[in-house]
Amino acid sequence: MERTVVRCAEGHVFSTASFPMQTTDRLGPGRLLRCPRCARLRHSVPVEYAKR
Repeated sequence: MERTVVRCAEGHVFSTASFPMQTTDRLGPGRLLRCPRCARLRHSVPVEYAKR
């Protein structure tokens, strides 16, 4: 299973195994995910490979 590297609204970078609706551009790139550092649901976006 491929992991996706994401950044939460607080700026924390982490990887996740599931990124809901990853291929859908219609709703935008952001999703609500539970950040392991914040321990809250945060708006998260995928991190581009060049910015990692």
